[in-house]
Formats: sequence, C-alpha cells, structure tokens
Amino acid sequence: MTTGLLPTGFRDRLPPEADASARLVRAVLDTVASWGYERVQTPLAEFEASLTGALGTSSRDLLRFVDPVSGETMAVRSDITGQIGRIASTRMGHHPRPVRLSYGGPVVKLKATQLRPEREMMQVGAELIGLDSVAAATEIVTVAIEALKAAGVKDMTLDLTLPDLIDTLLPGTDTTSLKAHLDAKDIAAVPAAFQPLIAAAGTFEGALGRLRAFDTQGLLSQRLDAIEAVVAGLPADLRVTLDPTERHGFEYQSWFGFSIFSAHTSGEIGRGGSYRIGDEPAIGFSAFIDPLIDAGLAQGERRRLFLPLGTLPQKAAALRAEGWVTVAALTEDDSAEAQICTHILSNGRPAPLD
Repeated sequence: MTTGLLPTGFRDRLPPEADASARLVRAVLDTVASWGYERVQTPLAEFEASLTGALGTSSRDLLRFVDPVSGETMAVRSDITGQIGRIASTRMGHHPRPVRLSYGGPVVKLKATQLRPEREMMQVGAELIGLDSVAAATEIVTVAIEALKAAGVKDMTLDLTLPDLIDTLLPGTDTTSLKAHLDAKDIAAVPAAFQPLIAAAGTFEGALGRLRAFDTQGLLSQRLDAIEAVVAGLPADLRVTLDPTERHGFEYQSWFGFSIFSAHTSGEIGRGGSYRIGDEPAIGFSAFIDPLIDAGLAQGERRRLFLPLGTLPQKAAALRAEGWVTVAALTEDDSAEAQICTHILSNGRPAPLD
C-alpha cells in the first residue's frame, strides 16, 4: 500500500482550503455566540452506549472499536448532537432552562452515501435545550440562517418537514411499511388515503394549503399553525418549501425539522429540528462546512508579503499590525516565488510581484 493513500471518504485539506475551513467555522460559531450560545467541546470518541443513549439513535452509522483500557465498545462520533444531549442531561442537568450550547468539530460516518461521498466532515451547530416552542424554533432557524449568511452563503432555501407526521395521524399503529413507502415516494404503494401527503410537497404556501385540506379531522391543525407562525417570523427574502413526508436523517426528531440548501452549493448545507433528550424537549441545527469550502467560500484574497533576509523584526511586526501576512526569508536562496507570496518588501514598503 502506498503510504500517501487515504481511506475512501477521507481527504487532506491543503492551503487555502484549510484556512477557509477555519474561517467558516469561526464565522458560524461567532454568530451563534452573539445569540448567547456558549461553546462546549466533546470528545471525538466515547462509549457507544453514551453516543446513542441520549437521543435513542441507531448505532448503524458508527465506526466502532474496543477500548483497550476498559474493554468496552467505543465509537467515533458521527454526529455531535447526541453528545450535547448527554452533557445537557448530566453535567449541565442542574443548569436553568433553556440552556444554549454551541459546538464545532469533525465527525466520521461508517459509510459514505451517493449524495455525500465524504466520510469525515466538519460539523458546527447550536442546540437550545429545555424548549421546542414556536419561539424556540423561530430562534434556531433564524440563528442558522444568520450564521450561514455570515459564512458567505447566499440564495438559501429552507425545506421544512414534519418528522413524526405519520405517528401523529396513526398513534399506536405499526406504520413501518407506510413510512417506508412514503420515504421512497412510492405513491402506487401508499394507501389512497395518504397519497395526498406526497402530492402536498412544494412551496410553503401551497403545501400548507394542501395539508390543511387533507386534515379534515383537525389532527394537524395545531402543528400547522405552529409551523406557519415559525415561517412568519423568518426573513422575507428566504425561500421556504415544505415536504411533509421527508424523514431521511430526521428519524429522532419530533414535530419540526428543516434542511437548508443554497443555489451556489452542492447538497444540504445545514439541518435541524426539534427532538427530545429523555423527557426534555430541545431544538437545534447543524451546519456542514465541507460543501461551503467546495463552493469556494471564505478563501478570500491571498496577501503574503515576502521579507528579504535581514529585515528588522520591528519592521516585520509593524507590517503584521497593518494586516499583512509576512513570510521571512531564512536563507539567501529563499524567494518570494518559492514561498508563493503576492508582494515583496522593497524600499521599506510592500510592492506587488510582477
């Protein structure tokens, strides 16, 4: 095996992409911090039972191994939300509610998908624990949109979903087969009574109207009113759609879920929604940094100033204080071209390279 090869789904980030990644993470986390979300750091791996226990999620997407110290099964995190749930219910269980937490770090998937071939991704996000009300949902979606705008994302679409819709319509019933057919959008296999749910998907106003027409018994009226109130509190320039039967990735969420897309990026760039940590309600969002890097966001202009051998340290410090990135020559053979610089210090001032 060639030592330079990486496993499928993993990659190195070189300059300037690695710098862009750091700037994007910082832009998102600085925005959510301005809304009162305090940063926590969680371990890359922990006991499998801890990773899945807080939210009752499946372990099928976890890369597992045996801890040589305890002999217990451990796993690399595939999502940080469950770790935030563990912290909120244990070490911060005494904290007054709601508690606002933010996070950022890499996650690893056991297998790639056709839509997302990478197995290691950078995930950042925020969680509001203790409430999943209309006000909480509106805040989380607004924070997510503002954070992505701060990262340079434009022309966003918010796609809403109702994760536990079928359980609400058919409480106490085995709905596994129905959910599978709805997930596949297999309208021929869906009973006629539920086929309007597939046809309801579309722009928010149209989809909401079709769902209200479907809801002849009023089972969904309170939920639809709540979602309408959330949308009313969002920026007017945000395009909003609604797909009531979309459940992929929303399996542990409750009455409200959402995905965020941009016309300038590939695939989903964020998602979130309401869920429960044991008996406690919560709502949050995660943003995915890699599609933003691939779209060329946050790379910015490279301003690297080459300092010839013998440049005084005081001069270099003054130039950095002006905002320059300085690259000092360490040998006589060093050059601005070799160090990929855009400028060179000439006669005491930066001059662009020819």
